[in-house]
Amino acid sequence: SCCMCHVVKRLFCSMGVSPTVIELDEEYDGTEMEKALMKMVGERQAVPAVFVGGKLVGGLDRLMAVHISGLLVPMLKEA
Repeated sequence: SCCMCHVVKRLFCSMGVSPTVIELDEEYDGTEMEKALMKMVGERQAVPAVFVGGKLVGGLDRLMAVHISGLLVPMLKEA
């Protein structure tokens, strides 16, 4: 678990959301999952990759931008 992943978990928990967390380093096919996420996110670092309601939000930077803009809570309510 990385520090950025910890920030994501803390953000969701502070909002009363219980996120489903998949720790890639604990998954049998975690390396393949990370490669797929890197393609989806389009960045060198694939984690954390945040999905809300099955839709990719992005990494920590994108999640924080969505949160600061006030769009995260409506996304969570819609999910």
